[in-house]
Formats: sequence, structure tokens, C-alpha cells
Amino acid sequence: MAGVPSAVLGQPELGAARGLKASHTPNPESYIPIEYLKTTIMTKRQGANTMEKTGGSRKKGLKRKSAAQEPQEAAVVEDGATESGGQAPKAPAFPPGFSISEIKNKQRRHLMFSRWKQQQRKEKLAAKKKLKKEREALGDKAPPKPIPKTIDNQRVYDETTVDPNDEEVAYDEATDEFASYFNRQTSPKILITTSDRPHGRTVRLCEQLSTVIPNSHVYYRRGLALKRIIPQCISRDFTDLIVINEDRKTPNGLILSHLPNGPTAHFKMSSVRLRKEIKRRGKDPTEHVPEIILNNFTTRLGHSVGRMFASLFPHNPQFIGRQVATFHNQRDYIFFRFHRYIFKSEKKVGIQELGPRFTLKLRSLQKGTFDSKYGEYEWVHKLFNVTKLDSDSFLLSVRESGKEGEREKHLCEKHRLVTFRMHPIQAREQACNRALPSDKLRTLKPSHLEVALMISTRSLLKN
Repeated sequence: MAGVPSAVLGQPELGAARGLKASHTPNPESYIPIEYLKTTIMTKRQGANTMEKTGGSRKKGLKRKSAAQEPQEAAVVEDGATESGGQAPKAPAFPPGFSISEIKNKQRRHLMFSRWKQQQRKEKLAAKKKLKKEREALGDKAPPKPIPKTIDNQRVYDETTVDPNDEEVAYDEATDEFASYFNRQTSPKILITTSDRPHGRTVRLCEQLSTVIPNSHVYYRRGLALKRIIPQCISRDFTDLIVINEDRKTPNGLILSHLPNGPTAHFKMSSVRLRKEIKRRGKDPTEHVPEIILNNFTTRLGHSVGRMFASLFPHNPQFIGRQVATFHNQRDYIFFRFHRYIFKSEKKVGIQELGPRFTLKLRSLQKGTFDSKYGEYEWVHKLFNVTKLDSDSFLLSVRESGKEGEREKHLCEKHRLVTFRMHPIQAREQACNRALPSDKLRTLKPSHLEVALMISTRSLLKN
């Protein structure tokens, strides 16, 4: 058997033939596990039986060889059992020097690896049971359980995290645009609309959102600009406006504007799942007012966004409906879920997702209502991709979709320009400061999401 030390198999004559002394004692770490020897013996027996069935001139030789080797191998197994006083040693099945990766036979290697995994599971389970017994024996004096390390609890502390009991924060919340809602002076009334010419998936998402948010109404855009829709909403006593944008028949953006004085938030939407796409979903939600849960909105920006989501739902939830809407913020991604719950006992609660579900990523927060030209932005998600291709010219732009995006790509390839992603307001300030020629600005038409400006390196160095 190749790769197995002769001293282990009880064949000293092979060791002597290789120049080793007869009194040579092998290293204990070099012993092959007993389970491995047993498996090898069984494999040899099966091979011998197979050859007996097939017949041939070597049939008798195989019988003699197997008969001569089996007593030796059995003696090795018995010696390992009798050395420790008649019982097999309780040493681990895999010694420290044993490496499964050195086994060349694929089936054997897979078998040994599965046994090694099984041994690891048994050891882990035994350690857990031992620790549990020790904690039960100590009772109240048991040490606290260790907190596992996660990405969230290992993050660097954010300096913008605020204390809810801070006087400055309390004053800001008492005087912001949502103060009338939290003082119960107004009740929410929501208008939900889409981009121009929406497709079926976006329309169904709007309809399902209207069943989640009470007192919400769905209206189709019909080619109207948001600047014309907002005054009509204010005149009809709507408190919030939700616009769902789409790209390639898939919802990819959400604009939430609080009326009449703002603010306006622009979110990127991803991982949208409608009710039919959710496995093991519950029945359609009822008309009861749901509860709302806001998690991890702890910074100043998080306070503003959390209060904006809270103002979409009425003050008094109807607990008899057992429905809850959750906005969970984790690593600056906001996960929306809608569930129905039931109390199975005093300690156990069962939940069932109703849908829809999606994920939001804040892109910008603007003061006032939606205004792409002269709006003032409180916060903008900064994305700068800088790759210098030409030392004479640069392009400051925000990406866009459709024909304008292709025109921007063509312009970059034509002039060998580098692309920066900049917000429209910042780009316009750059344009005013440097007095760029108007002919270069006419190559791309600015809109509420994109502005393209060409400036020279010389003007950058001068300023």
C-alpha cells in the first residue's frame, strides 16, 4: 500500500530492505488513523472478492496474498487496542500531522473529509453542551454571553450621531416642516404617481403601495411636469407627493416631497419584489391603519429622513389589524418590509410578509419642494470618478439615461474627456465662476438630473 509506513502495517522486513534498523520506532504523529486502516482493509477485501468472481490466472495468487496480509493488518488493529489496556485509545481520529489534502484518491479524500467534518460538528456540539451546563450551574453568577463581532458593531463611531434628549435636536424637531404633523394638527394625505408612460410593473407597485399607505391616491402622470403637479397637490390639501421613476420597465427611483414647504428626497430604488413574487406571502392587507417601525435613523440626516417616512402614516394605528410597516436603515440602505404578525404565546411571535418589498438609497435631500434649477440642497451623495485622459480639458457631469446619455458618451470619446459626477447646483456654480463659453454648454441640454460642462485645466489652476 503506497504512502503507508511499513512499521505501521507490521512489516519490519520492508523497513530493513530500505536501510532502516529493526529496532526503529516510528514517530507517533506518523500513525495512520485506525478508521483509515479499517476502511483500507474493507476495500482490499472487496477488491479480492471482485477478482474471484471475474476469474483468471491470478485468482489463486490473489487469494494467497489477501490471506497473508489480512492477519498482519488485523494484528496491527489488535495491537493498537491492547496497548491501552484492552480498550481502543480515545485519541482523536485525525492526528495533528494528518492532512486530508495529501490523499490522492478522490473518493477516499471525500470520505475522509466528510468524517472530519462530522467529527468537528460533534466536538462543537459537545463544547456547547458543556458550556450550557456550566452556565446553568452558576445561575445568576454566570458571566455575560460574549457579543459576536459583526460589520455593524465594528464600524467607526459616526460623529453625526445625535442624542434624542439633546435640547438642540428637540428644538430643531419642534420647528421643522414636520412639526404640524407630530403636533397632530394635520393628517397625511398622499398622492402617488409615476414617470411618463409607465409600464405594468411600475403601475402595480404604485397600486400595492396605495394599499400599504392609508389615505393615498394613485394618479397617472399624463405628461405633466412636477412643477405643475405640486401646486395642484397643495390646492387639494395633499401633504406628500411620491413619484416612482423607472428605467427599462423596472422601478429604479423614488422622489418623496413633503408639501407645502418641503423637504424633497431623491432615493435610488432596487431589489423590488411585488406580492406575487414573494414566497409564502400572506393574504392581501386589510384597510386597517398599520403600525410603523423606524430602525437606526440616529444621525441628523437620519432624523430628517425618518420623520419624513413617519409623516406618511396616520397617528393612531389600528392594532386589531396586526399590520406593521418597517423602514430598517443598515449601512445607509433603507429596507422596506410590510408584515402581519400574531402572538403565539407571551414570548413567541409569528410574522408573515405581505409585500411589496424594496430597498432605498438616499441620493439627495433638497430644501423646499422639487426644483431642479434653483433648489437648495441640504445633502448630496458625493460620487466622483476621476480618470485623467487629457491634460487640456475635463467634463463635469451627472450621468443620465436614454439619448442624452449616449450623447454624453459620444462627447467624452470625441474630446478624450474625463468624467466627474457632480450635482447640478455645484456644476452651475462652477459655470458662473469660470464664465464658460455658451457654445460648449449647448452640446448637452441640462435637466433636473444632469448638467454637462466643459472647463479647461488652465482655468482650474488659476482658480
